[in-house]
Amino acid sequence: MTMLILPGLVDAHVHLREPGAPHKEDILSGTRAALAGGVVGILDMPNNTPPTVTADALFDKQRRFQRQAVSDYGLFLGFDGEHLDPVLRLAADAVGLKLYLDETFGDLTTREPEALARLFEAWPGPGPVAIHGESPSIAMALALARRYGQRLHVCHVPHPDDLLAIDAARQAGAEVTCEVTPHHLFLDSTALERLGPYGQMKPPLVSPDDVARFWERLDLVDAVASDHAPHSRAEKEWAQPPPGVPGLETTLPLLLGAVDEGRLSLERMQSLTHHGP
Repeated sequence: MTMLILPGLVDAHVHLREPGAPHKEDILSGTRAALAGGVVGILDMPNNTPPTVTADALFDKQRRFQRQAVSDYGLFLGFDGEHLDPVLRLAADAVGLKLYLDETFGDLTTREPEALARLFEAWPGPGPVAIHGESPSIAMALALARRYGQRLHVCHVPHPDDLLAIDAARQAGAEVTCEVTPHHLFLDSTALERLGPYGQMKPPLVSPDDVARFWERLDLVDAVASDHAPHSRAEKEWAQPPPGVPGLETTLPLLLGAVDEGRLSLERMQSLTHHGP
């Protein structure tokens, strides 16, 4: 019997459900799930209820994590599109700023061009500006990042052609990183008939051909991140099911399966799950 010892995974994109929806998951159960999946560190997103867009909300969330978390963690700050100065003052207390440029779960969507330009110009870091966006929004964010010399991270890249746009921006001097999710690597749109609402994601699953292109262009990707987003069974089977799927406990076995099949080297897997994030 051979024992394989790997560095712990770092999942740079999770949605634990506390505060606001502990019936789905709380901080303790979510970070226990992380450790069970070999994930030793998580970065948690800000679209809770209430959203993490103010000092009170951020510090309340920090206290909750300090009391309950059993894995390492960092917290993203959000932006509601209106109150820029308070967000800038909190930059050092967060791992980055998350912008929702297109519709997703929650109400933090920000599209106003002038507000986004002011934010890209003023964000002091040290964490990056991270974005949720479809392809046109990604192109806009890449242009803003290059114009203002801002660090950008593209979350859950929605289409393999976006990887080419990201690479072109890098070649032009932009400081940009990106991630893909396991469900965009191991599921495709044909699974929707079988999975129904459990296959509904934001961004949505892509065609089998596009999944193949994700694998072909994996060298352009910095990290695999789960976009872990649990909901209750009743919510997923409701007439208007929320998007998302859990992923903290499934990322590692899926990727190890890909290593075993020869689709991915063990060294590259470690780069995507530990060194990159």
